[in-house]
Amino acid sequence: MKILIRPHDIGKGSADWLGQNAHEWGFDGVQLAIAKAVEGQNGNPGTLTPEVVKEIRDGFNNHGVEIPLLGAYFNPVHSNKDKVKSGADKYADHLRHAAEFGAKFVASETGSYNDDKWTYNPKNQTEEAFQEVKSIFAPMPQIAKEAGVCMALEGAWGHCMYKPEMLKRLADEIDPGQENFRFIVDIYNYLYIGNHEQRAEIFDKCLELFKGKILGFHMKDYVVNPETNELEIAPLGQGLMLWKEWLPRIKKECPDALLIFEGVKDVPASLKFVREIVG
Repeated sequence: MKILIRPHDIGKGSADWLGQNAHEWGFDGVQLAIAKAVEGQNGNPGTLTPEVVKEIRDGFNNHGVEIPLLGAYFNPVHSNKDKVKSGADKYADHLRHAAEFGAKFVASETGSYNDDKWTYNPKNQTEEAFQEVKSIFAPMPQIAKEAGVCMALEGAWGHCMYKPEMLKRLADEIDPGQENFRFIVDIYNYLYIGNHEQRAEIFDKCLELFKGKILGFHMKDYVVNPETNELEIAPLGQGLMLWKEWLPRIKKECPDALLIFEGVKDVPASLKFVREIVG
């Protein structure tokens, strides 16, 4: 199985520098958010010229690092509708250019009515929220189809697709059969202090609902801070996530899925932990 990292978790610099470091750290590829990672680039529509794409692609590929996944995250329910439009335009443009990077997928999340905070708001868990998100992402499967790639979304408890069932409903309504829609599973994102003990059930539900259409898993672990009673990120294998049980299942049931490090603590120890299980 291929293991990826977000390059902006390494730092910000040239694609060549990021590619070299991703290789030296031991990763097979990256989930690339251009604006966050590549110095001097914002990834906006019109900027992904053949020269820019080649420089970025070669910067990673020359070090044996793939770019199977682009990140173009935006908030589809932001109160500033100019931001929504620019985010959607950028996402669509990434779909059109993804294959030039060697990428098959472009990722985003489903937003929050708390605007730039991307945190829980009661309105997120309403039919109005579902319909607003749907209206923004509805054109994307066709754009992805024309480009020969797939859109990819991940849910989160604090966002509008707050449980796996809502994300599956969205996929079913905008791309029945999920021909050009894929799921990113981030179990940690679905958790908060009130439901984290159901993490195994949520994992099982994701495998059941998204079967055959999971492009990857965001790798995170966590502990509960006894002072704040809140969830906190921990190194992989050192928290409450059941990765020792889940990774063999993922390898068996989703053998082509990407394992994506996202904000992981103690990357060397975490990578060693994962490699020892999946090879």
